[in-house]
Amino acid sequence: MGFSGFRVLKEGLFGQKGWTPQWRNPDPKDEYDIVIIGGGGHGLSTAFYLAKEHGMTNIAVLEKGYLGGGNVGRNTTIVRANYFLPGNSEFYSHSLNLWEGMEQELNYNTMMSQRGVINLFHSDGQRDAFARRGNAMVNQGDDAELLDVAGVRKHLPYLDFENGRFPIYGGLLHRRGGTARHDAVAWGYARGADQRGVDLIQNCEVTGIDIEAGVVKGVQTTRGSIRAKKVAIVTAGRSGQVAAMAGMRLPIESHVLQAFVTEGLKPVIDHVVSFGMGHFYISQSDKGGLVFGGDLDFYASYAARGNLPMKEHVMEAAMTLMPMIGKARVLRSWGGIMDMTPDGSPIIDKTHIAGLYLDCGWCYGGFKAVPGSGYSFAHLLATGEHHAPAAGFRLDRFRDGVGLMDEEGTGAQHNLH
Repeated sequence: MGFSGFRVLKEGLFGQKGWTPQWRNPDPKDEYDIVIIGGGGHGLSTAFYLAKEHGMTNIAVLEKGYLGGGNVGRNTTIVRANYFLPGNSEFYSHSLNLWEGMEQELNYNTMMSQRGVINLFHSDGQRDAFARRGNAMVNQGDDAELLDVAGVRKHLPYLDFENGRFPIYGGLLHRRGGTARHDAVAWGYARGADQRGVDLIQNCEVTGIDIEAGVVKGVQTTRGSIRAKKVAIVTAGRSGQVAAMAGMRLPIESHVLQAFVTEGLKPVIDHVVSFGMGHFYISQSDKGGLVFGGDLDFYASYAARGNLPMKEHVMEAAMTLMPMIGKARVLRSWGGIMDMTPDGSPIIDKTHIAGLYLDCGWCYGGFKAVPGSGYSFAHLLATGEHHAPAAGFRLDRFRDGVGLMDEEGTGAQHNLH
């Protein structure tokens, strides 16, 4: 089924009775060329690009719950490519390019809104750091504009510019950044993969990985054994647990990251705003709710819920940046399970077990990486070679320390002056 404005109008006039299911609900086959463990954004996009770019359709995506029920539906929906150091910057630039063509590619409304991302800075040192970041972004081929106080006030007049503790010195504007509807991204990739013959199998938990003489042979699931030539682990915060089924210990920790949404309000915030001193970020959804979040809860957990002290910390940052938010009522909060690597950068790589592959370690930025991750992982699965924008995301960098990728750009860097 194709989507169009005419089709939406027609269905509205005739009782919405012409829509059909967006994907099949097949039973698992006995064997596939590739089994993808994890039916979130990264797993579904991997399946889509395997079919679209490489013509591989004998593929199954196994999801223990329902498609899109994990982190892809538990985030603050931010899309950006404002990275600083080589390695990450090329990858997220590639991912943003895919975001910009996603709706046409999928024939699906993902509600992509390039409203712009503004990172505020509050000291001379932060200004210097963001000026360097902006130059790096422009050199990479992305956009960046350094704003002074007047420039920030023009875009964000509702901020507390008189705050003595955290004075606003300016901001870095990334106009091509913005937000998208997280559920729609998962649904769009699921629909696109299904249309190309991929089996999307829900309520199918993987309970074991079959390995013989160092070669993967398939998986054990709650719906029986499935043989496979290749197995791909794409399970976000559960990556460590799933990899343990293959006898692997990954260099990741799983932490909770909370997010919050208020009641629906009239349009007031038309950018994504990041508070540099409080690690707070906020945008407004199309339904009017203010969507915001802050730091990790900073304790290891597999529970998709957070703690009250971090809620208080996030609310304090919100009130410091924009006191007007104090009048909004918070409707709900939720937690996503972040698979955190030591250097803050992801892993897309083969393992020492032939036929077993990893896509994990996306930390707190997995949503904006969904298309780039799927594209690069599909390339690796199909060709055995790393896709150039993701060539640095190798597992062995944590063994020897060579090629570590400081995602925040705050670690040791040579020749800065």
